[in-house]
Order: sequence, then structure tokens, then C-alpha cells
Amino acid sequence: MERTAPPHETAPSAPPVADVSELLDGMPRQRGPYETADAGVREPVPAAVPRLRALRPWRLLPTPTGTPFTFGYATLLCLTSLISAHADPALVHALLQGSSTDVAHLVRSPELVLIGSALWVAGGVTSPFAIAFVLVLTALERRIGSLRTAGVFLLGHVLATLATEVPVGLAVLAGHLPGSSLHRLDYGVSFGVAAGIGALAGLLPLWLRLPLLTAFGWMLLRDLLAFTDPMTNWGHLIALAIGIATWPVVRRWYATRLGPAGG
Repeated sequence: MERTAPPHETAPSAPPVADVSELLDGMPRQRGPYETADAGVREPVPAAVPRLRALRPWRLLPTPTGTPFTFGYATLLCLTSLISAHADPALVHALLQGSSTDVAHLVRSPELVLIGSALWVAGGVTSPFAIAFVLVLTALERRIGSLRTAGVFLLGHVLATLATEVPVGLAVLAGHLPGSSLHRLDYGVSFGVAAGIGALAGLLPLWLRLPLLTAFGWMLLRDLLAFTDPMTNWGHLIALAIGIATWPVVRRWYATRLGPAGG
């Protein structure tokens, strides 16, 4: 039932309102961002548009604070490459021979030559493996950290070296290879870089992982079929396989580094 006032009662009159129309004409009403201009109806709040991540090409290169392992190692390789290019050839040959991971040196001083052989770049700083060293290890270090990147690199370098040189020593003992094979010149960072490529591929999306592994694997197979340096070529394939075998570990490291926000 609708409530009405009794007939003998009159509704109280409204208090007089001052005429402020002229004042309001000089102060236009301010609309909020979600009201229409004519009816004052509130519109739904638009969803926030995510900002695209700005391209930062400089992150492809190592820095002293962001990727100290890659930056320091690359600086050292630049110095040894300068020595290799400008020092006396006899001195350079003696240094390379003393750092070679051939069977004879591995038997006498394995720790020294395994470290020393990784201080040189075969082909200089403009070689494909030198460029790959900078790009691949920088990307890997930004994802899993410095010490873990160093571990992946050394794992590929050491295991691939042993996997190629130990069979040479056994073949010499069996009489299938001449004794000169024990002194084969072997140095460079390519085994560690190949392992880094294999490990990094496991952290990339599929549309990047497959082209990377396909292109690099095809390059290694082509070099192997050319049969110019089969021991080194086999070592590259072994190192790549070692890097791929680290996927469960490096993915766990990457997830740990991202923390709860990235999981």
C-alpha cells in the first residue's frame, strides 16, 4: 500500500533554493573518465593493456655486472688472441703446444692443459665459435647465473676433450694409429661453446630451440662429413649432446632463479 498524507495535512514546503543557474553556467561540470557526455552513465573500466617489453639489444652482449663470467672470460680471450696474432710465431707455437690437450700432455699434467687449452680461440676473435661464445654464454649466464654457466662450459670442455683423446691413446697402444697422434695439437673453447649451445636450447621456446639445434647440428655434421678433423668434429657433437643432457638441471636452475614470480 502506498503511503499518502492525510487530507487535512499539507506537505511541508521545500526550503527556498537560491537561483544559481548563472553561477553554474560559468562553472561547467567536470566529467569523470568513465561517464558519457550526455547521460552521465558510467561505462565499464577498460582492462589494462599490458605493455610490450622494450627491445634491449645491448643485453645480447656481456657486461661486468650482469654477466661477469662471460665478460671476464671474453676479455681474457681477446688478450690471448692479440698475443696469437702479433707475438713471435715461435713463441705462439710454444704456448699453444704447451696448452694442447693431446694425449701426451693429458697424461703428464691434465689439470694444467685442460685449463690452458681453454684460454685460446682457434681462428681468432672473428671466428664463428668466438662470436657464439659471446652470444651464447651471455644468454645462458643471464638465465642461470655465473657459476652455473662456468660449470656447463667446463663440463662440455673437459668431457668432450677426454671423450676424443682417450680413444686416440688407446688406438696408439693397439697399433692402429702412429705415435705422432699422441702429440696432436688440440686447444680452443669450441667444446665448451657447443655444450653451452646445447644447454641454452633447453631454456628457449620451441620456435627458437628447433632452428638453433637444427642449424648448429647440421653445421657440425657437415664438418664431420668433410673429414678434415674428425676428432675435433666428433668432440663438437659430443659436447652438444652433453649440453642437451643438462636440460633437467639447467631448467631447474632457471626456475629457481626466476623465483615464485616466474614459476
